[in-house]
Amino acid sequence: MASPAAGPLRAGIVLFTSDRGITPAAAAVAAEERGFRSFFVPEHTHIPVKREAAHPGTGDASLPDDRYTRTLDPWVALATAAAVTERIELSTAVALPVEHDPITLAKTIATLDHLSGGRVTLGTGFGWNTDELTDHGVPPQKRRTVLREYVEAMRELWTREEAAYDGEYVNFGPSWAWPKPVQSHIPVLVGAAGTEKTFRWIARTGDGWITTPTETDISARLPLLQKIWAEAGRAGRPRVVALDFKPDGERLASWAAEGVTDVLYGLPDRSPGDILAHLDRLQAKLEALQLF
Repeated sequence: MASPAAGPLRAGIVLFTSDRGITPAAAAVAAEERGFRSFFVPEHTHIPVKREAAHPGTGDASLPDDRYTRTLDPWVALATAAAVTERIELSTAVALPVEHDPITLAKTIATLDHLSGGRVTLGTGFGWNTDELTDHGVPPQKRRTVLREYVEAMRELWTREEAAYDGEYVNFGPSWAWPKPVQSHIPVLVGAAGTEKTFRWIARTGDGWITTPTETDISARLPLLQKIWAEAGRAGRPRVVALDFKPDGERLASWAAEGVTDVLYGLPDRSPGDILAHLDRLQAKLEALQLF
């Protein structure tokens, strides 16, 4: 099928990966064939059985989906997708970089960008599951600072011939690290609640915002993001990726006018055949709204 024509919004797919159902490679191929512009996958290294952190959707220790405990490694998943696609953007919604070593993660992401021809975007979160972060040695109250240092350090490794970083949580001396990403700047998007604190982090360190599933009214928050972005001296406007559930022409037109750049639609936890049929229906709805 033909690639989608340029429109006011870019439509993408997020697959909550697991060790059952459609594979990331098959889902990415199907999404690309139907004109979707981006393919996102999530990350959880593990879910501690006993937790103090409440899930933001349920408000307690219960999980809304057992795929949280079955999530595939995002970078392996995206690598399999990269090998069988040509155009679709490869991203995470969201990855948790602070649960890895920043030097080796920088290598992983740079390698994926190199091999995919420059198609990688890092969608990251601060981590709602603070018990998970604790198991990785990350102080929950410092997780935003740790993430900032990780992003800054990885950017040094991605862009400098001799990279070095001296921070509180990341520290390494002058080093060589190749491959470099194909992109001169790998975009970093932050998936977190649309608060002033989040927006200030984005304006300082990131390139855009991914909305959370519980945020249904983002229109009132977008002017604050754009104001903070401009006050930080950032050019243009931030990228805004809105999680959507059912295409609605009036809402999508309003979002586009307000600064939303992308919409993401999640795939259900069903058989591969059902997934392909679901993508066909979604494609038809978006084409009818002239988004494709």
